[in-house]
Amino acid sequence: MAKLWVLDSETKGTGANMVPLEKVLEQPGSEEPVAPIVRRRPVEERGEPASPTPREPYRFRITDVMTRQVLAEDADARATVAVLEEARSVVDVAIDVWDPEAGAWRRLTLAEQKKLWEYRGVPR
Repeated sequence: MAKLWVLDSETKGTGANMVPLEKVLEQPGSEEPVAPIVRRRPVEERGEPASPTPREPYRFRITDVMTRQVLAEDADARATVAVLEEARSVVDVAIDVWDPEAGAWRRLTLAEQKKLWEYRGVPR
């Protein structure tokens, strides 16, 4: 049978130690009651949802900064990277992502745009 370990906090300011349950129960003069050991049930038995609903894939819109021409609308990540391959610089395009909760396009920050930019030229 496996040993049960408990957290012994009767140290004097130096922290707590893990000790076998038998050692804590055998201590004479211990006036504090020992807390019962509570074991968690598996997720299936707790009635919690097994997994959340999967989120929809990101959708991007790419706009040329100089001409304001939309280069891609409702593009997935692969198509977005393919369009970015033709751009000269990361600052030559504006990239928006669709936010389903807000129901609107959100402009990516420069750091987020650079993350997408790093995937240019990477073999698929």
